[in-house]
Amino acid sequence: MDSEAWQGVYVSHVRPLQTLINRAQILLHSIALLLLIFYRLSFFFLNQQSKQYFFPWLLVFTSELLLAFIWLLGRASRWRPQIPKHILLPPEKLRPQLPPPAIDVFICTADPEKEPTLEVMNTLISAMTLDYPPDKLHIYFSDDAGSPLTLHGVREARRFSRWWVPFCRKYGITQPCPQAYFSPAREDHRHDISRDDGFMEQKLIVREKYEEFKDGIRDGTKKWAGEAAIRSRVDHPALVQIIRCNNDDEGEVKSRNEIELPLLVYVSREKKPSHPHHFKAGALNVLLRVSGAMSNSPYILVLDCDMYCNDSTSARQAMHFHLHPHFSNSLSFVQFPQKFYNVTRNDIYDSQLRSFFTVEWSGMNNLQGPILSGTCFYIKRLSLFGISPHDKDSSKHIQDFEKFIESMKENNRSRDFAVEEAQHLASCTYENGSKWGQKDSIHKLGFSTIHWWRIS
Repeated sequence: MDSEAWQGVYVSHVRPLQTLINRAQILLHSIALLLLIFYRLSFFFLNQQSKQYFFPWLLVFTSELLLAFIWLLGRASRWRPQIPKHILLPPEKLRPQLPPPAIDVFICTADPEKEPTLEVMNTLISAMTLDYPPDKLHIYFSDDAGSPLTLHGVREARRFSRWWVPFCRKYGITQPCPQAYFSPAREDHRHDISRDDGFMEQKLIVREKYEEFKDGIRDGTKKWAGEAAIRSRVDHPALVQIIRCNNDDEGEVKSRNEIELPLLVYVSREKKPSHPHHFKAGALNVLLRVSGAMSNSPYILVLDCDMYCNDSTSARQAMHFHLHPHFSNSLSFVQFPQKFYNVTRNDIYDSQLRSFFTVEWSGMNNLQGPILSGTCFYIKRLSLFGISPHDKDSSKHIQDFEKFIESMKENNRSRDFAVEEAQHLASCTYENGSKWGQKDSIHKLGFSTIHWWRIS
């Protein structure tokens, strides 16, 4: 990645028209609430029947005051809406020598029957196609069901990525999800016509490989459908495996395009009926421990299995925020909005959550940023330590943890050997005989302890 990619940053600027509309609506609504409150109070003091119906009216009035207070709190996010804007940094603040930091990507799935494998693998492929140095990108895929069908799908996704990623890199495809790119509903197919003949020929080849990839997923579904239904999803051992292509497939693609893919690690944490698992939070904590032993990247991208990356440049955009010299030390995470492509146009219930992501979030930009939505966010690993950066011992805890990781990497000279250690960290008894999770422990971290402070 060239240094010019890091010579800008996204900042926020106020939206004056929307601010005016929001404040006018708040003013009118506030006047209506004051009139309502005056009307209720006048009933108690001016109406002679107030004593007879005192308690029913008091309950109604109390509920209205409570709802009015909740409404008033929500107006804070609409008072001064802001949107991101790209600007160039002045020459004295540029850091062209700064290499891009490493990123660990966490993707979780729980049930191949409820979460179709093909869609889940499209999410995985979109993460592998991010426009980011492949040696700085590490994909950790969590399979809570321990299903052979999901493991087969991960291997098929890795094999297809040897075709898909070079195609996207060569022709600047910004839609990293093949399912969305090859969809007939895609609006920018007309831009493909203007490309050269070599592009159309290569697109047909990749499309054929994608169809082969889908056939492979279907074959796996037929093969393991019975076993996946019988196999216990709450009682299976831990499995950590680095996914690689076989030599024949890798040699075939390398002969066409020399391309390096990110590290892909399949993780199935151990499950026992006698141990609590904490659903998605537990799976993410396992990925946090496993990735800490294998790559320990300073930043983490979390994706739901049905939330594929819609823009391959999202990693660069997030790092623009995290590496900004003014607030890089005070930023915990960068949250991207969610978009839904399969919602009807007559969406009267706002299932696309447009009011939340468009209206609420733009206002929260002025209130130290939006809330963490559980997916589509790039978070700083240090913000998961559960220790306030303002504590006098916080820097010591962080240094101790970094020394622990470095010593582990020195002992585990190869990633294949590190898998054994990572597999132990994915077991139910990983903390036995250690200080994991105890007070003042350097390993006290987790996705259940995300705090609202700004990391310093």
